[in-house]
Amino acid sequence: MRWLGMLCIGGVMAATAQGAGEVEQLQRQLRELQENFERVMREQRQQIEALQQQVERLQARQPAPPVKAESPPAAEAPEESGAGRRGWSPTDPIRIGQGGAYMDIGLVGTFAVGGSTARDIEGGTQLGGHDPNRRGFTVQGVEVEFEGAVDPYFRGSANLNFAIDGEGESFVELEEAWLETMALPGNFQLRAGQFLTDFGRLNGQHPHQWAFVDAPLVTARFLGPDGLRNPGARVSWLMPTPFYSELFLAVQNSHGAGAAGFRGGGHHHHGGHGDSTALPLGYRHADNDRGIRGLGDLLWTPRYAVSFDVTETQTVLLGASAAWGPNASGGRGDTTTQIYGLDGYWKWKPANAHGGFPFVSFQTEGLVRRYGLGAFDWADEAQPQVFTAPLTPARLGRETVTDYGFYAQLLYGFRKGWVAGLRYDAVTGERGKYEKLGLTDADGAPWGRDPLRRKRWRLSPNLTWYPSEYSKIRLQYNYDERADLGADHSLWLQWELLLGAHGAHRF
Repeated sequence: MRWLGMLCIGGVMAATAQGAGEVEQLQRQLRELQENFERVMREQRQQIEALQQQVERLQARQPAPPVKAESPPAAEAPEESGAGRRGWSPTDPIRIGQGGAYMDIGLVGTFAVGGSTARDIEGGTQLGGHDPNRRGFTVQGVEVEFEGAVDPYFRGSANLNFAIDGEGESFVELEEAWLETMALPGNFQLRAGQFLTDFGRLNGQHPHQWAFVDAPLVTARFLGPDGLRNPGARVSWLMPTPFYSELFLAVQNSHGAGAAGFRGGGHHHHGGHGDSTALPLGYRHADNDRGIRGLGDLLWTPRYAVSFDVTETQTVLLGASAAWGPNASGGRGDTTTQIYGLDGYWKWKPANAHGGFPFVSFQTEGLVRRYGLGAFDWADEAQPQVFTAPLTPARLGRETVTDYGFYAQLLYGFRKGWVAGLRYDAVTGERGKYEKLGLTDADGAPWGRDPLRRKRWRLSPNLTWYPSEYSKIRLQYNYDERADLGADHSLWLQWELLLGAHGAHRF
């Protein structure tokens, strides 16, 4: 009996041990299945988010009813009643046509009032063509936009802008007018017409899209008061990646006001001091407009942009751009301009944001310009000689000068409709040989450093209030420090209105 009891006890213990081992094995299998399930879910979620982002990028390239970027949704229309439909509102799209062929019409008016301690506001402290340009009131721009679908294969856009310059003269300009494909295979897209060049982040934006009253010093000085904007064609390729990745290549005319740093002849400003001068960059007349003899006489601009989500609440966009083309700095020899730029954008917005607020964003662009100056002899000029030098006549040799600049801006949307901003921008350049010749004007006064390449920096805090998605009021202070000229203080109040349709702004 004792042996039988011991056998029974041993059997029970073995069965217990075996049961415990099976439980442990089952628990291990359960943990592995749970881990695999969670890993698969994470991978699926990442793939879904990547595909959603790519779909959004593709949809952004299709014609859609206009929406307003980062603004609270409009109030819902009241239900129809026996009295009929709701009456038209100034914020409703003005649409002509329907279905696969239509046109939406919108208007944006941007105005400013203020003043500065500087004597040279237009072209001096304010370099941008749409900056506040005088003490008192400025019409920065009244822009009429037409956009829509031409047919199932093309969409189009045109922007006409009215403004008043610093001397009180009114003018109307065609900012953009282009045709763009919607159905090319392989995620390719072709645009042709008059358009803003895809160089960096700011150049492709209209002034009413800016986060500050005026253009940064570096973009206005290197790309021109009106930026890069000319007739031409652009091809882009949305690459088949799980994140946004796009290549651009544009070819455009290299002359005219939209290519000021190329065959456009530099920066033309009205008298005064500082950056405002009757002479273009390099103290050379812009008379080298040799026309177009080949592809090398056009303006070429490649760009690559990539965007991805760092976290569920943070997004980053990075870009690299270049622009190559001839310039008109001298009457002899080939002269070229090369501009290279890097840009970055970061934005944080919590998951529970309401109407786009709160948020924090940071944006920066850095540019390098290599400007080829042609040989020049003022004695060959028909007009009276401007320069006298130790050797007469005043001969300016051929050389390449290099300039640098950047801006960085931080925005904080601290409550719905309110945004505080701070921007720092600076430009400088290496001293050129022509600046060391001891050139003087007719009165014997030394010219010294080129005012269009002189070192300067600016600090600009501002505060913006959006009463609604259709209006904006902005107060901005500028502290300008210019080498050899000292400091200037400016204060500008800007307001803006939007009527009718206006397309969604680029991210």
